[in-house]
Amino acid sequence: MTKQSTYTSYEQLPLFLDAKLLSALLGISRSGVYELMHEAGFPSVRIGSRIVVPSKDFLEWIDAHKGEEI
Repeated sequence: MTKQSTYTSYEQLPLFLDAKLLSALLGISRSGVYELMHEAGFPSVRIGSRIVVPSKDFLEWIDAHKGEEI
């Protein structure tokens, strides 16, 4: 089953993205998102025990990696 996002534009994204939302946005599993969140250069932020990604930084990361296999 493919996960799908309900967002239709970048402006609708919340300020911080969690693993569940990133999973839907990227169409990958949550475990895949957690692997990505722990990679060097990925814009994740630890807040207490949570790991989140600022949406602005995520969009910049996507732009910087267009055309690459990640």
